[in-house]
Amino acid sequence: MLDSLLLSCLTVFLARVGDVSLGTLRVVMVTQGRRGRAAMLGFCEVLIWVFAASRVLGNLNKPHLAVAYAAGFAVGNYVGLTIERWAAMGNQVLRVFSRRGDQLADELRQQGFRVTLFHGMGRDGPVHMLYLESERRRVPSIINESRRLDPQCFYVVDDIRVASSADAPPRRGWLSAYRLRQRK
Repeated sequence: MLDSLLLSCLTVFLARVGDVSLGTLRVVMVTQGRRGRAAMLGFCEVLIWVFAASRVLGNLNKPHLAVAYAAGFAVGNYVGLTIERWAAMGNQVLRVFSRRGDQLADELRQQGFRVTLFHGMGRDGPVHMLYLESERRRVPSIINESRRLDPQCFYVVDDIRVASSADAPPRRGWLSAYRLRQRK
């Protein structure tokens, strides 16, 4: 009897970890406009959820299952965010503010990054803003290189949902502004 209850608790826990992890990834897909992937993940997520929830609701006299359900939810959030961070899907914009903007821009361009450099005036005098777009997985190396060249630099990172490119063909239709261009 105890083995059966432990197995049931483990099953509910693992199912919940799975469905919440998929839910986290689904939300990322929705925010990035990846409808097909979001739909597929949502289907799997709800299918697992129905299994786990029915197991708990069908056995309300066993509070251990409810605890396993809640623990699976908590761990599922952690696992889902860990997977999302590891996968680093999508692109980001990086703005680096530096007093050594010219040097920093030249170095990053030599490494193959497309950098736009803006000159401005900060509280303590001239400052430069470097504007870069990159795949998420490359952003930490850009930040490390920027900090190596200018330990005093300040940076801001934003996710990108839609971006245009000079080589992108013109879009047609009223939804064209919201469609994502697939990158090569």
